[in-house]
This record gives sequence, C-alpha cells and structure tokens, in this order.
Amino acid sequence: MTDQTLTLNEAKPVPVLPDAQTVTSITHHNDWLFSFRVTRPQSLRFRSGEFVMIGLMGDPHPETGKQKPLLRAYSIASPSWDEELEFYSIKVQDGPLTSKLQHIQVGDEIILRPKPVGTLVLDALLPGNRMYFICTGTGIAPFASLIRDPELYEKYDEVILAHTCRYESELKYGADLVASLADDPLIGEFVGDKLKYYATTTRENSPRMGRVTDLLRNGTIAKEFDLPPMNKDTDRLMVCGSMALNLDVKDICETAGMTEGSNSMPGEFVVEKAFVGEGVTENFD
Repeated sequence: MTDQTLTLNEAKPVPVLPDAQTVTSITHHNDWLFSFRVTRPQSLRFRSGEFVMIGLMGDPHPETGKQKPLLRAYSIASPSWDEELEFYSIKVQDGPLTSKLQHIQVGDEIILRPKPVGTLVLDALLPGNRMYFICTGTGIAPFASLIRDPELYEKYDEVILAHTCRYESELKYGADLVASLADDPLIGEFVGDKLKYYATTTRENSPRMGRVTDLLRNGTIAKEFDLPPMNKDTDRLMVCGSMALNLDVKDICETAGMTEGSNSMPGEFVVEKAFVGEGVTENFD
C-alpha cells in the first residue's frame, strides 16, 4: 500500500468525545502500520519520550446501549515542542481498539487523556556521552520524539538509533524521519552528525539483517560506527519493544554493570514496560 496523507480539508463533523482531540493528518505506511497527528490540548505539557492514553468509544452495551471509552497507552511520537501530537500504530484486525482506530479520518475525534507518564525520558538517566535507542516495530515511537528534541543533542555527543523489524516497509517511518532531520529548520543544526541510524530486518532480505540484541552482543553495531565497546561510565540505553527484547537488552546492560534507572532514581539504562500488547509492539523473529 502506498502512503496516503490526508488533509484537514477533508474533515467531517463527528460527535464530541470526552477529552476529544481532532485528527489533522493520517499516513498509512503499509497494510499494517499507520501514523496520525491530532490537535494538542493547550494545557498539555510533556517530556519527549512520554506516553498518554488514547482511544475511542467502545461498542454499545447489548442491553443498556451505553458506551465506555476504550483506551490504550501510546507514546507521543512528536517532540515536546510540537504544536500537534503524533502517534504511530500497528493495525490489529481483531484488536479491540486498533480495529477501529485504523479507520479514523481527518476531522474525526479521538479520546486523549492529558496525563503523560513514562520512563523513556532523559531525566531517568545519569549523565553520559553516548545514547543508544533500541527498539522493534512501533517501539520506535518514543525515540521519534526524542531524536527531535534539542536537549538530547545538548546532553550526548553521539546518538545511535537501532531499529529492527520483520520487513523493510516497516522501517520506512523511522528511515524517512531520520533522513528529514538534517534539513529540518528547527532541529537540523542540533542533530548535525551526532545521530547514527542502524536498521535491520529479521525476515525480509535487506542490507542489514539480524536481531538487534544479537548485533549488540557481538559488537556489530559498534564496529559499524567505529564505536568503543559498551561502557557503563559513558553509554546510556533506552529500550522499547516486545517483552523478549526488553529482557534481552536488560540482560546485556546488567552484564555490562549497568543499573536500571527511573524518574526517581536515574541509572544507566531504562526500559518501557507499558507497550507490550495490542497495537504497540510485536515479536520480530
């Protein structure tokens, strides 16, 4: 399926939802991945990398006819300075939420609870020199936010975004975003040559193949960019993907002597646990 970005000119009126925000654009990247942007509540303040609960109204109760909000945790893929909010999602045909969410149109409304939370924030890490973002599938969303935040490049000399998917078409969202940053009038000068992008596939043949955890362990990623071996004094990691990925990278970090950080006690690495489920992550073996 080719990309189809719609415009607000095609908006249509819909019933007002609680905590409603209006869809401003939609891009379908392939048959099972899409991204969309919505209006941002004026009162919403968040740190790049955080997530919010978004959703739609569920089906009417068969007896009472009442509807309840159907919500899921989604990382905000846009940076904290953006005037709109961006989200990146998989389409699950029988998923309670994404079976409906994938059919939204420009001008429709979604529910957005304006209470951002999450551990994939710069504040949860101790100071370092090099940042690794490790992700699979739509787990790239929080890092799509962070790589557009000037604070990241003020704090780190090098940023490595490592993204693994099954097929090349699933890498398009991240690849296009990274390619656009060099000429971005707002963020380009901060990025410079600091951002390094390493994308792999596990099923479809591509220039780079393999699970990101294997490539971390055997030093392939470090060799690609002429980086030193991972060191707890200089390297920091953020991880977002399937439970298997989270556990594997956590083991790699702890083997290197790193401790897991949090908002209250920063460490050398952080793992987002909120995104294992419908519409957010998959296994990419």
